[in-house]
Amino acid sequence: MSYRNKTYVAFASEDIHYYRLMTAWQANENIDFDFINAHDIYEAQDTSTPETIKRRLRERLNNTKQVVVLGSADARRKGGDGSSFLAYEVGAIISLGVPVVVANLDGSRRVVSGNIPAPFAEKDYFTMSVSFGPTIIKYALDDYVPDFASSDKTGSYYYKESVYESLGLNK
Repeated sequence: MSYRNKTYVAFASEDIHYYRLMTAWQANENIDFDFINAHDIYEAQDTSTPETIKRRLRERLNNTKQVVVLGSADARRKGGDGSSFLAYEVGAIISLGVPVVVANLDGSRRVVSGNIPAPFAEKDYFTMSVSFGPTIIKYALDDYVPDFASSDKTGSYYYKESVYESLGLNK
């Protein structure tokens, strides 16, 4: 397998503005948030055929170390519909065994089953749910991702409030 060093952000098309916000965090020198964006490689044009787009998505995911899923009702619906590009991404993520951080767009710090694409639950896939924000997402990528491969955990997890407090993220 090729060396994986990218972060892939998967999302429903309705949530693209949150993805753009994440890239703005990355560009802002006053925010400690950085990732190597898998979307920057293997560009697919909007006019590409579905087969070409899926091939490009798979190429991106093959070079992915970790995934952030922007968790929302739309992501749950599309991620499990079997026909959308997000459903294709979710299937590829599971087959490749890539760690998944679910960033709840509703701000929840807990597991929200209504925000997680159903195939992750059906496969009892080990995921970490966090609220949508640069500090906690970065923490999860640094903390949860390294333990993913060696863990025997299954299902969805979340961090206790004490973790958020230790990061200065009080409610």
